[in-house]
Amino acid sequence: MGKADFLSPKAISNRIKAKGLQKLRWYCQMCQKQCRDENGFKCHCMSESHQRQLLLASEDPNKFMDYFSDEFKSDFVELLRRRFGTKRVHNNIVYNEYISDREHVHMNSTQWETLTDFTKWLGREGLCKVDETPKGWYIQYIDRDPETIRRQEEQAKKKKQEMDDEERSARFIEEQVRKARDGKEANDTPVYTELKRENEEEKVAFNLGASSSLAGPSRSSSVLGASALKTAASSSTKRKDTSSGSDSRGEKKRKSALEEIMEMEEKKKQQSVRTDYWLQPNIVVKVVTKRLGEKYHKKKAVITEVRDKYAAVVRMIDSGDKLKLDQNHVETVIPAPGKRVLILNGPYRDTEAVLEGIDEKHFCATLTLDSGQQKGKRVDVAYEDFSKLA
Repeated sequence: MGKADFLSPKAISNRIKAKGLQKLRWYCQMCQKQCRDENGFKCHCMSESHQRQLLLASEDPNKFMDYFSDEFKSDFVELLRRRFGTKRVHNNIVYNEYISDREHVHMNSTQWETLTDFTKWLGREGLCKVDETPKGWYIQYIDRDPETIRRQEEQAKKKKQEMDDEERSARFIEEQVRKARDGKEANDTPVYTELKRENEEEKVAFNLGASSSLAGPSRSSSVLGASALKTAASSSTKRKDTSSGSDSRGEKKRKSALEEIMEMEEKKKQQSVRTDYWLQPNIVVKVVTKRLGEKYHKKKAVITEVRDKYAAVVRMIDSGDKLKLDQNHVETVIPAPGKRVLILNGPYRDTEAVLEGIDEKHFCATLTLDSGQQKGKRVDVAYEDFSKLA
């Protein structure tokens, strides 16, 4: 019987049948051949090519099974990573997408008999997080890429730093409130003093402005009364002075606490306006990369042009050579006090200033702004946020 014509209905039907997925039980993994029906699969098993493949596999069956198992695991995990990332997903959904490829490695040629066994193996090997639910097994890919781990650590560190700043601010405010409350309670407590007499036999009398012609106490009693009044008045004045002094000190403390809170808020504001690029033309930088050789390492250059925010064309001061460098290959230059600099990052970005002094303990310098609306103001700027002007 001759072969059917290419455009005949039978040939078209055969191509349509061969295009889609076929039944798994009629697939030969060793020969990578898919048969359409039971008769075709039986004929393939009796063929000479299939018999040769069986002889090869019989020499070392574990080698072929390990190979197919490794291929199945690699393709399955790669699909899980690219398609679903670190999301929690049902294992059957991933498997259905995996077998949609006609050239996939079939599970009946691997060391796992069922998808459940393969899912449990992924959990034991630490490749995925697996959990069993009434709806079946769910898997979640564990991303162990070094770049991803580094990015997650940076995010966690940044979040922890923000939480520490907020907790530190709240703790500082609570401490100041507690100190102010304790000081107020101490000032409200009255101070009692004893009223002492110089002579126990004499009576204590107070002269309340009576006329001298009236019969009154003796001179000594009047003197004692005046002395007692004077003592009482002095003690009252002393208590008032003490109270006013405590109030003024408390007011001073409260004012200093408010100033410190404002300074902390200003520092947070400065951190929020920072950018990850800082290159500016007409500033002096130092080449720190060793990829260009010792000729340019640790040499100073002037930026002549900035390209795409993160790269710059520099002219070497010593040789006059022009190079194109990334901002990671250069660093800022700190001049001597009294020299002019340019602020490269923070709230005073693009502002010229004069270097007044260097604080080596806190890795910053004191600058006097020389342009803008806040000209003449002194600010503290970190080393990496300013550089010498050319």
